[in-house]
Amino acid sequence: MNYLRLACLAIALLLNVPVLASKQAFFGDLHVHTSYSMDAYGFGTRMGPDEAYRFAKGAAITHPQGFTVQLDTPLDFYAVTDHAEYLGALTTFDNPDHPLFQTATELGILDESTVAERGRTHPDMPTFVAKHNTLAERRSAWQDIVAAAETHYAPGKLTTFIGYEYTSFRERGNMHRNVIFASNRVPTDIFGRLESKNPEALWRWMDEQRDQGFEVLAIPHNSNGSDGWMFDDVQWDGSPIDPEYAALRLRNEPLVEITQIKGTSETHPFLSPNDEWANFEIFPYRIANWGKSKPRGSYVRDAYLTGLRLEAESGANPYKFGIVGASDTHNSGSRFDEETFVGKVGALDAKPERRGSVPTGVNENVPEYRHVFRINYGAAGLTGVWAEENNRSSIYAALRRKETFATSGTRIRLRMGASTEVAAGVNTRPDWTAAVSKSGVLQGGELAGGEESPFFVVQAEQDARGVPLQRLQIIKGWYADGRQQEAVFDIACSDGLTVATDHRCPDNGASVDLAKCAISADKGDATLSATWQDPTYESGQKAFYYARVLENPTCRWSTWDSVRAGVAPRSGWSTTIQERAWSSPIWVN
Repeated sequence: MNYLRLACLAIALLLNVPVLASKQAFFGDLHVHTSYSMDAYGFGTRMGPDEAYRFAKGAAITHPQGFTVQLDTPLDFYAVTDHAEYLGALTTFDNPDHPLFQTATELGILDESTVAERGRTHPDMPTFVAKHNTLAERRSAWQDIVAAAETHYAPGKLTTFIGYEYTSFRERGNMHRNVIFASNRVPTDIFGRLESKNPEALWRWMDEQRDQGFEVLAIPHNSNGSDGWMFDDVQWDGSPIDPEYAALRLRNEPLVEITQIKGTSETHPFLSPNDEWANFEIFPYRIANWGKSKPRGSYVRDAYLTGLRLEAESGANPYKFGIVGASDTHNSGSRFDEETFVGKVGALDAKPERRGSVPTGVNENVPEYRHVFRINYGAAGLTGVWAEENNRSSIYAALRRKETFATSGTRIRLRMGASTEVAAGVNTRPDWTAAVSKSGVLQGGELAGGEESPFFVVQAEQDARGVPLQRLQIIKGWYADGRQQEAVFDIACSDGLTVATDHRCPDNGASVDLAKCAISADKGDATLSATWQDPTYESGQKAFYYARVLENPTCRWSTWDSVRAGVAPRSGWSTTIQERAWSSPIWVN
């Protein structure tokens, strides 16, 4: 027992002083697929929820291609989110006692070795499953998923969340959501695309579950592949967005997944031409097809701006969500690392040739590459939360209040606050979050603005096993004069450099040797922090602000593939990336 903490608590209670429990950063993945997802099974994955949770704890698992995958550092929280549609059907059929086992075996649907050989799923699988799947099998698989999460829930070590994926499309535009329950109080059945393709129906179902004591939230993902539908400025049926719709959506979707293997959804060069870092791991296609996705309405920063415009026009803003990241692995686990990236979809992209990063070897004189959209994949993302303890109640509460951040896979710690009362330089105090909380808000909150700009306090710490930080930024968005507007401000520079009059840090000179992926050893900082006021602030103007921090450049996963293969990196794709993290915004009203 911590007697000092108890003594401090007793004194605080006697003096009627508010107690601000210290928070720490926890990292996790809320988007993981196992063999209980029809597509993952089709990719050769045979590891179920039990193996997935063991992986999160640090155990090695076997990739569908036969090699082992293991984390360097275990995660703090994890959620298996298999697709609701045909949940567990193929794992059910893959049982010698099942009446369809023999038929499925003869068709070759259950043979994972052929997936590795062909590099594609069995063509008859979707039709076979759709024809034979039953509600009873889905409910049984759901109970298996619940049981696995309960078995592996170890407060203080690994927090497991019970969840699933709602996998809807609209005109081939991605409308997917992950549905996460707060506790082990969950319904006996779930709501998927087969019940309704309209996410508004999902939200109403979630309201009904909450009324029965099943606390739940949903997280949209891969808005970048939605073809503009995810953050539309009208409702599903085309009617105007009103306060009732905004409240329904915000109540059920307080968060959005900003980055994962199928691309980063922060912003797009078309939408943010003055943001030099907008072209980061852009996956330009709709999901699982070669159709290009429209940028407008598909990216998170644009959604924040649309929300401000809608609020100005109708008083309704449905897009005040916090930020998370994830892997969306279909291998039961991901390494979250550029150097050791092994793909997303089982045997289909386990080899560099199938990812399009090294030549196929068909023609030795003229290198030929597979024309695959997987070359645009990123290496994953992670969710960070600021919470008091590593357990369901504490982490879920952090998700609900949006005290979250996302990373591109690195374990950067990023924290942001804003107040009208703290002074410049407060970021140098070890208790700055307490000072800000007394008079302001932390990331995910809303602040009433005054005559002068609030003080924004931001601190970032590098991944202990990762790369030093290069620059710390604040992104601002506002709506004025009938236009959605944005700006990027560098607020802290590494290596003793200072922000110039154009609000940019000078280049710190960090470099990458592409021949062996070696990086500068003497560039970058372990910590960057600042207390900043907006030089463009206008009293009465509604705006959002979020932090972004960038590491020094490192090799992209595709470059690591080429280094190991002894070939030059494939032309036309970035050879390096700058890993980064994003905070949830603060809205100034």
